[in-house]
Amino acid sequence: MTARVLIEADGGSRGNPGPAGSGAVLVDFDSGAVLAEIALFIGVATNNVAEYRAVLAAIELANEIAPDAKLLVRMDSKLVVEQMSGRWKIKHEGMQDLSAQMNKAIGSRDVTFEWIPREQNSKADSLANEAMDAESSVIRKFVGEPGTSTINVVTLASQVTAADLEYNPELPSSVRAPRDVTKKLTTVILVRHGRTPLTETHKLSGRGGEDPQLSELGRDDARKVAVELARVGKSSTFAKFAAPTAIISSPLARTRETAQIIGSELGLPVVTLDDIAEISFGKWDGHTNPEVAAAWPEQYSSWRGDVKIAPPGGESLEEFDLRVQRGRAEILAEYEGQTVVVVSHVMPIRGFLKAAAVADWPIYWRATVAPCSITVLRFWGDEAAEISAVNHTTHL
Repeated sequence: MTARVLIEADGGSRGNPGPAGSGAVLVDFDSGAVLAEIALFIGVATNNVAEYRAVLAAIELANEIAPDAKLLVRMDSKLVVEQMSGRWKIKHEGMQDLSAQMNKAIGSRDVTFEWIPREQNSKADSLANEAMDAESSVIRKFVGEPGTSTINVVTLASQVTAADLEYNPELPSSVRAPRDVTKKLTTVILVRHGRTPLTETHKLSGRGGEDPQLSELGRDDARKVAVELARVGKSSTFAKFAAPTAIISSPLARTRETAQIIGSELGLPVVTLDDIAEISFGKWDGHTNPEVAAAWPEQYSSWRGDVKIAPPGGESLEEFDLRVQRGRAEILAEYEGQTVVVVSHVMPIRGFLKAAAVADWPIYWRATVAPCSITVLRFWGDEAAEISAVNHTTHL
C-alpha cells in the first residue's frame, strides 16, 4: 500500500489567457514508482487557473488510487503554494472558487505544499504542453510492479472540443472585449415555453390575453428541454457552463408550467418575475396576423413600422423593451455570479439578445426563437456580454 504520494503539478497558457493545459504526475514517494500522469486541456484560461486545475485534478485522482496516503505537492508556482498553504490571501474570485474546490477534495487528508524551481518540474510542464498540443485530455494510470507496469489510459469524456477552444470561463472570450470588468459573470440560459394550442394555430398570445396552458406536444417539449438542462455543467453541448442554481419564470401559465417541469428535473424551485412576461397584444390577442391585418388594417400597418405604436389595449415595442430590460437588470443584480434558467417568451428573449448585442430594434424581428429552444447569454452586469448560443434545438 502506498503510504506517501508525491504530486508534481504545473499549468500553462499560450496567451494568458489563451489555450491552456494542466499537467501532473503522481509518484510513490518511497519507491519512486510512477502511479499516474495527467495531461488536461482546459480551453482558454490563465496560467494561474491552469496551475490550480492541475493540483485539483491530481488530488482528485489521488483520492481514487491512494485514498489513505499522505500527499506532498510540489510546484514552481509560488502563488499556488503560498495561497494553498494559507500564507497568502486569495483575492481573485476565480481562484477562490478553485481553492474551495481543492479544499473540498483534500478534506481531512494530510497535504503539504512545497515550492520547487522550474527546472525541477519538467515532467509536469511537459504534460501540460502535451495537453495544449493535442487539445485533448488524458489520464495514464500505471498498474503493477516498478519497471513492469501496464498502463491504463483513460481519455476524459470532458475533453474540450473545437467549439469550446476559445471559451473563457471567467472573462469575455474575445481579446477585444473588456478585461477590467468588476461584475461577476452571470450566465443566463433563456428557454422559450413549450407549445400551446395558440402556438400551434399561429395565433397571437401575449400578456393579458387568453393565457393558455401547454398542449400535450408542449409538455413533451418541456420534458425534453428539462433533460437537456440537467446536463449543463456535466456533459453535452453545455458542459462548459456552471450548472444552474435558480429558475426564473414569466408569470404566464405556459411559462410557469414549462418552468415547473424543468424545476422538477433540476431539483430547483421556480421564482416568477412579471417584467419578463410576453408583450401585450391587447385586442389582437387570440387572432392570427392575417385576421388582425383584415380587421385593423391601418393600425396594423402603422404598428408594424413604428415601435412607439401599440395595438389597441396593448403595449408598444418601446414600452415593452423598457419593461423587459428592467426585468433583465433585476435578474443580473439578484443572481450575480450564478447560472440561471429564465423561462420566458419570444419577445423577452429577443430583448435579452438586444441588450447582449447592444442591438437596435430590428433584433426583435430578426432572431428566431422556437418553442423550448435554448439561448445562452453571458453577462458581466452591463459592463460586458457574450452570446454563446441562440435558438439551440437539437434536444427537441
